[in-house]
Formats: sequence, C-alpha cells, structure tokens
Amino acid sequence: MKHSLEAVGRFDAYRDLLLRWNDRINLISGETLADIDQRHIADCAQLAPLLPPDGPIADLGSGAGLPGIVLAILHPGREIHLVEADKRKAAFLVEASAQVKLPMVRVHACRIENAKLPPLVAITARALAPLVSLLPYAAKFLAPDGVAVFPKGKTAEKELTEAAQDWHFMVERFPSATNPEATILRLSNIHRVQP
Repeated sequence: MKHSLEAVGRFDAYRDLLLRWNDRINLISGETLADIDQRHIADCAQLAPLLPPDGPIADLGSGAGLPGIVLAILHPGREIHLVEADKRKAAFLVEASAQVKLPMVRVHACRIENAKLPPLVAITARALAPLVSLLPYAAKFLAPDGVAVFPKGKTAEKELTEAAQDWHFMVERFPSATNPEATILRLSNIHRVQP
C-alpha cells in the first residue's frame, strides 16, 4: 500500500515514539519489534478500506494505538476515539497524537464501558477480547448502520459460532494481507438475540 509523503513522515514519527516508549512500558511484544512495519503498521492499515468513508470511529482497548493511530495517520481529518484503561498507555496515546500531529484523535483514559462516545459509524479492536466480549460494546456504541471491524486469528470461526448463540449479526470475512492465518471480520446489524 502506497502512502502520501505526509503519511510516511507521520508513520516514521509514530514508529520512533513507539520504540522509545516501549523500553519503559510494554506497548508491543519484543518479538515483533524488528518487524513493526509489517506486523503492526501494515496489519492495521489494511483495515482502512473496510471502514465507512465518513463519521466518527473508535478503537477499543487501543493500547499502542494499533489500529487507532494508524487509521488516524491515514485519515488525519477524521474523528477517531481511542479508548484505553491503562493510564500509562493512554498517556502514550496522548503524546503520540500530539507528536504525530493528529488533532482529531480523542483519547479516553477509562474502561470501555465507561467511555462517553458519540454514535459511531465503526469500531475496531485488535487482540483485545473474543467476539462474545466485544459485541456488547458494538451494540452499545454503534450507530444503527455502523460496523465493527475486528482482525482475528485462527479462532475466528470458533468465536463467530460462540457469539451467534446470543447475537444476531451480518458477517463479512476478508483475508488478511499480512498474515495468512488471520481473517478480518466486518460485522453489521448487531443485536442481541431475544430470549
């Protein structure tokens, strides 16, 4: 994926900051540091085309800003909410959005269920929790036509089967461009099964 020069500069600044902070607080696994561009940045950037073109989005359990900061770099004019309960990681997100010059990023340093968010056109969450735990947040925060975009590994089909016991949703599957064992799920029309 080709990026504008402005985006490339922002990715460079973000990568440098991430590596510096990772020495102090564990933002990404040490095993993936050498492959940060492919394993983290490209992996998150591939979510961008799956999101609605306009409207506010949120990255739940944003951690190192993956994918939230990456999506903000690709769409700097878009309102993006990063929800992170760990105060040190939230401090990193505030610093990163300032240093990388992403004025539309809003950091919520709180538990996801306590976040005050506008109706969202999309939510993302990467390596946060199984679908059964994520879908209640999707139902709470998404606008009626909103989508949830979740990258998943080998457990994707198992998670879908478990979630379908309590939830109705439409599911689209997209192969990951960065990991042959991963799938990106885009879920819409999410609502709890009536007993």
